[in-house]
Amino acid sequence: MNNIAVILCRPKYSENVGSVARACINMGCSRLIIAGSQTFDPQRAAPLATSRGAELLRSTEHYPNLEQALKGFHRVFATSARVGGWRKGVFLPWQAAQEIMHPETLDQDTALVFGPEDKGLANHEIELCPRIISIPTTSQAWSLNLSQAVLLVLYECFKHVPAARTRHIPSWDSPPVTQEQMQLLHQNIQETLLLIDFLQPDNPDYFMLPLKRFLAKTGIRQHEFNLLMGICRQIKWMAGRLPPGPASRSQP
Repeated sequence: MNNIAVILCRPKYSENVGSVARACINMGCSRLIIAGSQTFDPQRAAPLATSRGAELLRSTEHYPNLEQALKGFHRVFATSARVGGWRKGVFLPWQAAQEIMHPETLDQDTALVFGPEDKGLANHEIELCPRIISIPTTSQAWSLNLSQAVLLVLYECFKHVPAARTRHIPSWDSPPVTQEQMQLLHQNIQETLLLIDFLQPDNPDYFMLPLKRFLAKTGIRQHEFNLLMGICRQIKWMAGRLPPGPASRSQP
């Protein structure tokens, strides 16, 4: 994400700038620019930035206006909720991310421009930005907090970062069951349902068919197989068909 910079144009509240810095750090964006602000107070911004975000705040670049801030960039995306009139060819965040993070254009510095919290970017500022991103929301509530908007756009870009460079989140899912295990599970469920008189003993295989089809749809994993087998064993034990004790129970 070294090719991306977030530019805050005339932000009104220093606290929001701190939250934006935190969002940038979360998504691996290491460049934050403030354009046209006369009221930014780093002391008010720092608590909402957290310690890592505070480092980004200290390296924040400042320019007197948006035009000066954009001079060194190859691509510029403005964010706006107003998309009517002459504002055509609007990108959704994931569409913009595909262009921004395309492997052939990663050497091009990209600016993501966000306007002030109350009114957004002015028309003359929008005109400086060839591309527009609009974040879809419900029609009843389309105004987003500044840091929310930054996080959403950066996250769509971050999704294109190779997995080897992102924080590893371990999967707690277990392997799928084998056909042999499924047959064993079917057998145990059938025996259990017969035991509690849920199935009729004259033709249990026929009445098991809907349940087998249901289980086939669920894509049962190993830990779920253990759970269902344990339930069957416990029911059998409660019905007096198995001797009591830990050995008679399967742990999920």
